[in-house]
Amino acid sequence: MNLSEVNWDFNAAGSWPLPIKIGTIILAGFLVVAGLVYYITLDQLNELKQLQQKERALKTAFEAKQRKAINLPEFREQLQQIEASLGEMIIQLPTKAEVASLLIDISQTGLASGLEFHLFKPTVAIRKEFYSELPISIQVVGQYQELSLFVSGLASLPRIVTVHNVSIFPLVSPLLTMNATIKTYNVETGEIKKKGRRGNHDLI
Repeated sequence: MNLSEVNWDFNAAGSWPLPIKIGTIILAGFLVVAGLVYYITLDQLNELKQLQQKERALKTAFEAKQRKAINLPEFREQLQQIEASLGEMIIQLPTKAEVASLLIDISQTGLASGLEFHLFKPTVAIRKEFYSELPISIQVVGQYQELSLFVSGLASLPRIVTVHNVSIFPLVSPLLTMNATIKTYNVETGEIKKKGRRGNHDLI
């Protein structure tokens, strides 16, 4: 078959040799299939890919929720322990009516330790989220053992008392001067209960 003798006019396709007709039909079919893949199948593949990504995200979210559900009894037990510890701490926090007597206890602890107070100045309460911080600026003079006994005595008080910003420098041997800020904390029981209810809801 001489290809130069073939009339390639499409209108004369009926006179083309059989092999050329078969090749043309195959080529046309390939182009049709390629067009269908491009205009239809590719969109479906993109949609499938998006659905697969969504499926993985949903699966990850489900597994995370499943782990929380499995650990829920443990979380509730931990919550009960936290509530019990919080209740114990509340008992150790002075009420507003008890603050005055606590200040007396702090000063008496220092005097009982053998210290001399040069400064004992309660300052304005600092309001926090659900409690008030009550700072007391102090300056005491005494020996090292007496200072240690004082700090130890503060830790032994029935109410929570903490010591901050401690600075100690020599005065006249064996005396030392200690500057510090003592803090105690006042909390309203009703506010703690509301705070606890919000925490329970968030956790569960």
